Amino acid sequence: MIVWGGGLNGNFFNTGGRYNPGTDSWTATSTTNAPAGRQEFTAVWTGSEMIVWGGYAGPYLNTGGRYNPTMDSWTATSTNNAPEGRSDHTAVWTDSEMIVWGGFFGGIALNTGGKYNPGTDSWTATSTTNAPSPRGYPGAVWTSSEMIIWGGWDDINFLNTGGRYKPGKDSWTATSTANAPSGRFQHTAVWTASEMIVWGGWDPPNIFNTGGKYNPSADSWIATTTTNAPTSRYGHTAVWTGSEMIAWGGYDGSYLNTGGRYCAQSTVTPTATPTATATASATATATPTATLTPRRTPASRVRPTPAPRP
Repeated sequence: MIVWGGGLNGNFFNTGGRYNPGTDSWTATSTTNAPAGRQEFTAVWTGSEMIVWGGYAGPYLNTGGRYNPTMDSWTATSTNNAPEGRSDHTAVWTDSEMIVWGGFFGGIALNTGGKYNPGTDSWTATSTTNAPSPRGYPGAVWTSSEMIIWGGWDDINFLNTGGRYKPGKDSWTATSTANAPSGRFQHTAVWTASEMIVWGGWDPPNIFNTGGKYNPSADSWIATTTTNAPTSRYGHTAVWTGSEMIAWGGYDGSYLNTGGRYCAQSTVTPTATPTATATASATATATPTATLTPRRTPASRVRPTPAPRP
């Protein structure tokens, strides 16, 4: 596992680490030629490199880097024809390209994006024809043939719309809103090999433990059950195991260490994950830790006029 970047108390980091579960050990990532420190960026894994892009560090960034863990080395991503700087966007890996889309530039929500090819270190803009409306924080999955984005916030509204993007055709198709979950952001989305499952999130002051399964072949939604579902939350994580979705953590006014396993088959009900329980051990001297601040409730942002691109 590779972790990198982030921010704390106005400081932006370009440090990180590689964690080896086999040896339960960490190795620092190099900072030589690393991108500038930032938060609210995206990262994808290509099979051999981690690509990070965009984010916020005072300015909104359209820079990034490719990190090769075998060589412990960084290579900058080109800025030629790159999308404008942004944060709170999304990114997926297609097996040959990284697609970034949406996000915010200041208070301006975006529905632009780009396809980055690391083999040629080049960018191609994504079409805006029939693209979903501008937004930040959308959920996104890669299906093996198209990117599906759904939900998010446009600085005013919480959205239950989305779109399917085919990079080969550079074309968008809207996702149905019939039976779709209610609008939200800071939810999760996973791909099961046939459906996208979205779950949780919030539309302040409402926090959700609801979700939906979207079938792109039928362009249809089916609600996820709330029987035995984890408590409502946002800012959590979710993964697909090959047979079930595991959701864990998040925030509902308090930070959560609970979760659940969701089987997408209608005959199986969700299973709660056990609450973490402390085990007896020798008393250790406490070390200071950073105090986490809950993410603010969204409010309308000042909408600056973007500076001209160089």
